[in-house]
Amino acid sequence: MHLLQSPYWSAFKSQFGWSSQELRLPNSRWPTQILFRRLPPGFKVAYVPKGPAIDWSDTLTANQSLTALKRFAKQRGTLFLKIEADANDTPSSKGLFRKAGFVSGKSVQPKATIIIDIQPAEEAILAAMKSKTRYNIRLAARKGVAVRQGGVEDLIIFDQLNQLTAHRDGFAAHPLAYYQAAFQQFPPQNRALLLAEFQGTPLAGLIVFTWEGRAYYLYGASGNEHRNKMPTYLLQWEAIKWAKTQGCHSYDLWGIPNAPLETLEAEFSQRQDGLWGVYRFKRGFGGKVVYSLDAYDYVYNRPLYALFSRLWKKQ
Repeated sequence: MHLLQSPYWSAFKSQFGWSSQELRLPNSRWPTQILFRRLPPGFKVAYVPKGPAIDWSDTLTANQSLTALKRFAKQRGTLFLKIEADANDTPSSKGLFRKAGFVSGKSVQPKATIIIDIQPAEEAILAAMKSKTRYNIRLAARKGVAVRQGGVEDLIIFDQLNQLTAHRDGFAAHPLAYYQAAFQQFPPQNRALLLAEFQGTPLAGLIVFTWEGRAYYLYGASGNEHRNKMPTYLLQWEAIKWAKTQGCHSYDLWGIPNAPLETLEAEFSQRQDGLWGVYRFKRGFGGKVVYSLDAYDYVYNRPLYALFSRLWKKQ
C-alpha cells in the first residue's frame, strides 16, 4: 500500500481543499482513500492517488474494483474520476483501464521513480552506488558536515532553505504551513526531518515518510552556502540509514523524468530542464528505475470535462 493511500495522507490533504472518503474493495486489505475537490467554475472531481491497493494482475479483482470506484464517484456527482494506480506500467494494466471506459488523463504524481533496496547491510548499499556518490558522501563527512534529526520547530529552518532552493531553481514552493501540516499529521515513527549543518549553519534538509515498509523522500531543500561540501549526499545517506532503522525494506527517491531508461542514461549529463538535474543526483544512489501506470480518467460529463481540460492546460 502506497503512502498516498494512507489515512494520514488523506487527513493531511483535507487541510488543503480536499475532502476524503473510504471505500472497501474486494480482496483489498486496506480501504481505498478517495479524495474529492470542488474547483472553479463549480466542478467536483474525485481522485485516487496511487491506489487502490489491489493485486492488479488479478483481472477479476481489478475489474470489480474499477466498477465499484466508478459507481462510488458517480453517486457523489463528480465530473470525472482520476486514478493514478500504484501498478507497473504494462500493456495488460493499461488494457484494464481502457476496457473499463477510462481515457488518458493528466498526471498529478510522478510516473517514474528510483527505488532502492535497503535490506542489505550498509556497506552493500554503499557498494551499489555510483563511485562519485560514495566519494561525495565521505567528502561531506570529512569536511565537517553533520546531520541531525530535527523536530517540528526546525521546519522553519527547512522552509528557509526551501525558499532559497525555489528562488535558485525557479520553481514555486509550498508555504511553511503545508510542510508543518504534513509532518505533524504522521506519527513520529513514520516521519523524519533531517538537517545537514556545517559549524551550526544549516546547509540542506529533507523530509522523509514511511508507510508499510517503504520510505519516501518527498521534500528536499538546500541553501547556497558550502555547496562544495556536498551536504545533500550525506543527508540522503543518513535518511537511508534512518529508514533502515525503522524496518523499511525500500527507499523511494520519488520523481525523475518520465523517459525510457536508455534515454535517461543517454541524456542526463547534457539535460538541465525539468527533473533532469534531479535524476543526475538520484541515479548515483543506485536502485532501480520504476515506472507506474499512467493517470486515467473516467468521465461522466464529456462537454464539461473538455472545458475543464482546457482550463487546466492554461495553468
